[in-house]
Amino acid sequence: MKLLLFDQNLSPRLVDRLADIYPGSKHVDNLGLATVPDRSVWEFARRNGHIVVSKDADFSELSLILGFPPKVIWIRWVNCSTRIIEALLRENYEAIAALDETQDMGILTLF
Repeated sequence: MKLLLFDQNLSPRLVDRLADIYPGSKHVDNLGLATVPDRSVWEFARRNGHIVVSKDADFSELSLILGFPPKVIWIRWVNCSTRIIEALLRENYEAIAALDETQDMGILTLF
């Protein structure tokens, strides 16, 4: 399983809360990428083998324009807690693993 890279709009606590099933994942805050343009986050993820996890459409749009890698998990829940995001990523572990392994899919949308 590739590493997850959590975007600024998600809690940094997700890194520790999900370490048992997504070990080694990172948050942009911990990498000094919290205030850089999305394209810089995209490039970091591409160079370092991460799947970007975001609630913004921006990374899905970049994927459509630039292709992949990196791949993107687009969380479409509005105003939800970190606990809900954690549960969503746990419940969709198999779909995320499939995203990582497939060659012809770059975006996984979670509702």
